[in-house]
Amino acid sequence: MTHAAEPSATEPELAQALDPADQLTESAAAALLPEAFARLYGEPLTEIPKDLYIPPDALEVILESFEGPLDLLLYLIRRQNFNILDIPMAEVTKQYLRYVEEIRSRNLELAADYLLMAAMLIEIKSRMLLPVRPKDGEEEVDDPRAELVRRLLEYEQMKIAAQQIDKFPQLGRDVLVAQVVVDQTMAPRLPDVDPNDLRAAWADILRRAKLTAHHTISREPLSVREHMSRILKFLQGRPFVEFSELFMEELAHGGGVPIVVVHFLALLELAREGLVEVTQAEAYAPIYVRLGFTAS
Repeated sequence: MTHAAEPSATEPELAQALDPADQLTESAAAALLPEAFARLYGEPLTEIPKDLYIPPDALEVILESFEGPLDLLLYLIRRQNFNILDIPMAEVTKQYLRYVEEIRSRNLELAADYLLMAAMLIEIKSRMLLPVRPKDGEEEVDDPRAELVRRLLEYEQMKIAAQQIDKFPQLGRDVLVAQVVVDQTMAPRLPDVDPNDLRAAWADILRRAKLTAHHTISREPLSVREHMSRILKFLQGRPFVEFSELFMEELAHGGGVPIVVVHFLALLELAREGLVEVTQAEAYAPIYVRLGFTAS
């Protein structure tokens, strides 16, 4: 009599057939593993290797920085909520000296003020340990901590005031001054002409005009604008022209006083409009004329 083969159990069925105590979930298995405190090349480290060597200078110890011995004392007192008016000198001195020794053991520079304060704390501590009898007529003995308390309170007030002042806007830190630089190319200012020298030069021109004038009666139109153009044309290409040279051409052609007067009026009009500049180095020096719109 043949029997049909029973079907094999599947994996889920086998898992159910096992003892539940032998079944651990992934989360439970992970909980049993020790916690990794670091990773090396991506692999978790659960314990420090036995052959690990750390150089002495590999670790950097960061200490609190203080502005001075009073700042350190105030920090020690406020950190442990000591009464500043009744300082426990033994504990404060112990912590202060521990900080000083820590600084010196790290080969850090220590200001002389810290050592002076350490000596002062030791002195106060010693004086408090010694019995002191009140002097005649005195009911109470002076507290050796009085001077130290006064300095600490005074320093704390100044520190609080400095912190409040530091909250105000400061130039260069919180605000900046707006500055505008304007490039102004100033043309050199030529010396002014003395009116008396200009009058004397004009009188000399008139005298020459009278000497060379023809005694003829004629009437001709004289244009100031025309003489202005002639003066501008004469000054072109010349840096400076002496005052009398402007009239030499008119005198050479027999120009009389009217022509010279119109020529002088044309020069004054050009100077008023800024088309020419009349200059003189010093008093009684020659007067020069040049174009006013030429480059310096």
